[in-house]
Amino acid sequence: MDFTHHLLVSGLPLVFCGLLLGVTTARGGDFKPDVLKEIDRTVLEAIDAGRTPGGIFRLERKGGVYQRAYGKRAVEPAVEEMTEETVFDVASLTKVVATSPAVMLLIERGEVGLDEPVGRYIEAFSGNGRDTVTVRHLLTHTSGMRPGISLRPEWSGYERAIELACAEQPRDEPGTVFRYSDINFILLSEIVRRVSGDGLERFAKENVFEPLGMANTRFLPPEGWKERIAPTQRTGDGMLRGVVHDPTARAMDGVSGHAGLFSTAGDLARFARMMLNRGELEGVRVLDEGTVELMTAVQTPDAMEDRRGLGWDIDTGFSRPRGNHFPLGSYGHTGWTGGCLWIDPVSETFWMFLSNRVHPDGTGNVLDLQRDLADLAAEAVTGFDFSDVPGSLKPRN
Repeated sequence: MDFTHHLLVSGLPLVFCGLLLGVTTARGGDFKPDVLKEIDRTVLEAIDAGRTPGGIFRLERKGGVYQRAYGKRAVEPAVEEMTEETVFDVASLTKVVATSPAVMLLIERGEVGLDEPVGRYIEAFSGNGRDTVTVRHLLTHTSGMRPGISLRPEWSGYERAIELACAEQPRDEPGTVFRYSDINFILLSEIVRRVSGDGLERFAKENVFEPLGMANTRFLPPEGWKERIAPTQRTGDGMLRGVVHDPTARAMDGVSGHAGLFSTAGDLARFARMMLNRGELEGVRVLDEGTVELMTAVQTPDAMEDRRGLGWDIDTGFSRPRGNHFPLGSYGHTGWTGGCLWIDPVSETFWMFLSNRVHPDGTGNVLDLQRDLADLAAEAVTGFDFSDVPGSLKPRN
């Protein structure tokens, strides 16, 4: 862990709502103590209501850190306490932590063109409306494709998934509608493989995770990590633990552009710091400054109500982690298993909540909790006025 000390700063007792409250990491202190207490209370109430067995909240700004582990990492088959070192299946955060940076690095190197047709890199993706789908369309979810590949009839294997993705036809003219689609990022991972010669797993590890010191982030976590991994959902084959929850990624043998990544709060914080620092962390440059600016600016058409960057969400129906205070123009993403990350470059703030809300039976729900925590995260910041942010985007309506 890269923190120098641990202390309980909120003043809350260790037992609240009948649940054990985990260790708190604090550094700096530019946050309002009363709001931090409200964050603790809000998370613990959600746990007590059965919306998630536990989770980790982290708020960071200019060297100040507030991180806390709450509740349980597992409730089946045995009870385990949540810890700050817990490894989570981050689901669709894979799209922005692994796939988007990988594609953008290939664009930086001149090996992939943002506005080139997908068929230039995947020859089978052609005809029947596919020829006008570009890499930009995939990254912004404006390809016109449906949300996902069908799992019926049953299939398995990465190569078969690519065949099925290439057989998909746009339901709408590319560039005219926003429709969030895993197919887009399945195709992007195949572009990475074909252009670089390495699968996404290896490319992201060597070009993103290792340079950033993200030692607890990877696809296909090894057996030695298992006891630290938060289990997700009970299936007919037992409890998923260290095996990706997303059924399509699972059928693809665990590595895909849309899901499959496992990580910790500490590692994701390193990634978010790199993004805030415009591509560099601790003297190591991972992305060019211009690349980060491009990724995090609106890249969808002006006439489109939904606004996305390249991979990143900015202003859509999925923007719960922006809440009511973070400015339009900040960016982030969510994950099906219960995680979210939101980054505001203007206030130099980011926050995240990682959970395994699908544990043990898939019935947990943290949508309202994400909205509430977004507001509280902004309200906890001192010395910044979120009510008047120069340069923020204008609301669409």
